[in-house]
Amino acid sequence: MSTIAATAVLDRTGLEALVTALVAGGRTVVGPTVRDGAIVLAELDSADQLPYGWGVELEAGRYRLRRREDGAAFAHSAGPQSWKNFLHPQREKLWSAHRAPDGGLAVEQELPVRPSYAFLGVRPCDLRAIAIQDRVLAGGRFQDTGYAERRRGAFLIAVECSEPGATCFCVSMGSGPGTDSGFDLALTELVDDDGHRFFVRVGSEEGATLLDALPCRTADAATASAARTAVAEAVDKMGRAMPPVDLHALMGASLEAERWDDVAARCLTCGNCTMVCPTCFCTTTEEVTDLTGDHAERWQRWDSCFDLDFSHLHGGPVRPSPRSRYRQWLTHKLGTWHDQFDSSGCVGCGRCIAWCPVGIDITEEVTALKAEAER
Repeated sequence: MSTIAATAVLDRTGLEALVTALVAGGRTVVGPTVRDGAIVLAELDSADQLPYGWGVELEAGRYRLRRREDGAAFAHSAGPQSWKNFLHPQREKLWSAHRAPDGGLAVEQELPVRPSYAFLGVRPCDLRAIAIQDRVLAGGRFQDTGYAERRRGAFLIAVECSEPGATCFCVSMGSGPGTDSGFDLALTELVDDDGHRFFVRVGSEEGATLLDALPCRTADAATASAARTAVAEAVDKMGRAMPPVDLHALMGASLEAERWDDVAARCLTCGNCTMVCPTCFCTTTEEVTDLTGDHAERWQRWDSCFDLDFSHLHGGPVRPSPRSRYRQWLTHKLGTWHDQFDSSGCVGCGRCIAWCPVGIDITEEVTALKAEAER
């Protein structure tokens, strides 16, 4: 058992040592970095690749990078990717088959590989999303073995939010801006008159062992208090909020609401919201063959309930209209997800608002449904 204290303080040198130690230990470190005009998640070789001095400006259908003067590394809101891209990748081979010389068919299952991921900068809303995906993909009778293997080896370093974006509403969903569980280490970034530093809390024995090997100091009372204050103040900085109502009940009572026609007139059914959502998990399978017909493969890939073929049966799609497809997505996310998985499917990250090309705002739609139900 490590003797490291439950809390500590790292400076920028200590954060660099953290990434170096993870890489030296054979971990694939994934974290935020600036690329192609956005803060994206990518493999990091050094903490120098973190987006120091970069923030973002968010609104419905709008995302822009902006320079910061304080040099903070994690003072930005969720970008277009989530950790789902690594734990539940967009495309994955399930098996392959080839024709043997004797005319028989040989089938080879694609065995899941367990990469040694270390995720640096996991927001509390995304920690909740990972827990939801754990329940959906690894907690039931029909386990996604690939997801389970990737998840089992993942080391999670959370970063609490002190500066939420204009599209964030994690407080409404009970998933932020702070966190108390689900991580190996949790950081709270502070940049003030006392310098640039990270208040660290330990969430697992593996996290304690790693922290014990880093150049850090025991957390002082002033730093601990500043970290708690920064997270507490973020509660009042949320750019969005869900109406205070039983969302499960509201969705079930709104199936014939006129508001669905309003949003359907704007929705492009492009599926962007499902692609950026950290909890959407739907997939389909496809078979591909070579030109000879002697080799075939089955691949699993992401699918979306906004795709016209998603609900296609022998007689055609069950949900042919944009109204029916948007209603399916929202009522499942906020309503029937509770029936299936005992929780909401929304964590309040706001990605679906920022990355919708026509700026549809999920909190605005729910507020409108509530108002219509009250009328």
